[in-house]
Amino acid sequence: MRDQINERLAELRLRGMDAALNAELDRAEHEGSPPAEVLWRLLAEEEAHRREKRLAYRLTQAKLPWRWTLDSFPFDRQPGVDRSQIRALAGLDFLHRNENILLIGPPGTGKTGIAIALLREACLNGHAGRFYNAQVLLDELYASLADRSTPKLLAQLARSQPMLIDELGYLTLKPEQSNAFFRLMDQRYGRVSTIITTNLEPSDWYELFANKALVDALLDRLQHRCITIRIDGPSLRTPERPASVSADRAPKSSRRGSVPAP
Repeated sequence: MRDQINERLAELRLRGMDAALNAELDRAEHEGSPPAEVLWRLLAEEEAHRREKRLAYRLTQAKLPWRWTLDSFPFDRQPGVDRSQIRALAGLDFLHRNENILLIGPPGTGKTGIAIALLREACLNGHAGRFYNAQVLLDELYASLADRSTPKLLAQLARSQPMLIDELGYLTLKPEQSNAFFRLMDQRYGRVSTIITTNLEPSDWYELFANKALVDALLDRLQHRCITIRIDGPSLRTPERPASVSADRAPKSSRRGSVPAP
């Protein structure tokens, strides 16, 4: 009978119940558990199995390049980061408000590490997020123009919650890439959250995109509901922490159009 049940569970793709069946039946025989209790435990195993499968799928689809978490971030080595603020962001309230996060700072200061950790936290809590290197994203948008698949690609990208765009910096962009990027941010505006890491201040984006009207509109949408975190601290790629940190290296953050960040 057990073999027949296992076969039927496999046919129905109830993998969690299938994996737990023999152990639960042995336990029921040993403890004299009521049938309803056995069924409840098997259903719980199936639910846990499906939850783990969904989580694994979200993490795979997110394309995270590194397995960084907030627990692994070296807050003690980066005085330019407010630990309490980042921990508060990990509560993901910014996603519920469809706010953006802009992380600005020199190379090596931990922008990408924080951003990936927040994206991972979102995936762990049921959100379908996505990591993109800025150059790769812009190249994909440009390539989609050739086969006229840009509307389909934009519709897909506009659903990611959140989307992490990493290393928006000194890139060489074609006008078509700039326009496609603006269309993407316009479709995401007010609907989902975008996390951007960059070593450029917003005022430098005019040179990057070489289109004042476009940058005006882009920044207007991005910064309307935005938490801006400027990391002014040492590079985490250096082998040793500096002996002292001056007071003027305190973290700076601002929020435009919403309640100030914690």
